Amino acid sequence: MAKILVVDDESSIIEVLSSLLTRNGYDISSASNGTIALNLLKDNAFDLLITDMRMPGMNGLELLKSAKKLQEHLAVIVMSAYAEVDEAVSAMKEGAFDYITKPFKFDELLLTVQRALSYENAMVENKLLKRSLKTKYHFDFIIGDSEPMLRVYSLIEKVAKTGSTVLVTGASGTGKELIARAIHESSARSKHPFIKVNCAAMPDNLLESELFGYVKGAFTGASNDRKGLFEAADGGTIFLDEIGSIPFNTQAKMLRVLQEKEIRRVGGTESVKVDVRIVAATNEDLRRKTSLGDFREDLYFRLSVIPVVLPPLRERREDIPALVEHFLKRFADENHRKVTISAGALELFCEYSWPGNIRQLENLVSRVATLNETSEIVVDELPQELLTRSSQESVPAAAIPIHGDFDTIIPLKKYLRKVERAYLGKVLDRCDGDKNLAARNLGISLASLYRKYEE
Repeated sequence: MAKILVVDDESSIIEVLSSLLTRNGYDISSASNGTIALNLLKDNAFDLLITDMRMPGMNGLELLKSAKKLQEHLAVIVMSAYAEVDEAVSAMKEGAFDYITKPFKFDELLLTVQRALSYENAMVENKLLKRSLKTKYHFDFIIGDSEPMLRVYSLIEKVAKTGSTVLVTGASGTGKELIARAIHESSARSKHPFIKVNCAAMPDNLLESELFGYVKGAFTGASNDRKGLFEAADGGTIFLDEIGSIPFNTQAKMLRVLQEKEIRRVGGTESVKVDVRIVAATNEDLRRKTSLGDFREDLYFRLSVIPVVLPPLRERREDIPALVEHFLKRFADENHRKVTISAGALELFCEYSWPGNIRQLENLVSRVATLNETSEIVVDELPQELLTRSSQESVPAAAIPIHGDFDTIIPLKKYLRKVERAYLGKVLDRCDGDKNLAARNLGISLASLYRKYEE
């Protein structure tokens, strides 16, 4: 039986709601003001809070904020008169599930209550599941518990138990090195070296000697024998980033390492056995490079025994708030200055497509935090590119139909607003008024939907 707390300064409203909800199987408690409600919330766990917006003393918005601090997963529905809809929308931005206007219809109220309880229960279960999975995998240095990342974690756990070679692919800035490190840390090799090599950062003639080592006299300046990175990583893992950039002659020697588990130093004649797991990474299309003859096909198949594909940040937007919080905490630790971010600014972060992925996000958070003077990052401080592109991406271009005659020309902005209003109405109708579902289908946040709805 769901427990619901009803808060209103009008006793008649409390009586009507308590009677209606009790008849429908809910356990009801009530309070005539925000202070009494907070005392009840401190001592009792509730599933839903229904509160009036305008009350003497503490108003509904203030109660909402305080209630969310006491019970994070509490679902909240606010009640308001028609003239107070703007206040109700503000409550939505602060985490309310929905609002109902007075006078309300009983069937509409009951439907909203059911949706709020179902949605919040699903959110709680999903969050607990994600937390348990993240704890299970122990990848604390990787931020994110979205569905795409949980699939990656599951794959890492399976891969780590084997000695198979892994090829990590993904756009630049998605965190391929962190995945390689997670594979190493979760494997039986974790107590041995983890050595990373940026293949694109080394000249061709230097890369081979760095990887395989050399013997004395192999070339000018080789005054003594030297072990390469493969030997240094013996027993552990070597991470070869930008593997697609290695020269063709070095590719043949790499293939020998994978096939024979041995290397030959530059200028040497003896083979040296090495026990190394290779994790390679690239943001290139290696299959295309093999078809063009720029990358050995046999080496590609040896490297991609286990492929791990990292999603771009735009496909795991629900991880952005946690990433922003992580980067702001790092900024605070390094600069001894705490900076927070406003809800509006964070919303724009979540709507942006981030072509540079996590690296771009990290750099932008660092920049705006450094330039911030008020200890809170607000919308006006964000770069114009982010503001412009976020607004463009809020509604997909394909969602704007071209219709009607062109006998009368109206301003473009007015036309687009008219089309957007009509489209939002159709989407809400198709979703049976479920604003959460509508927002997900539109690819925008719930706060954005309510902002557009208000406009």
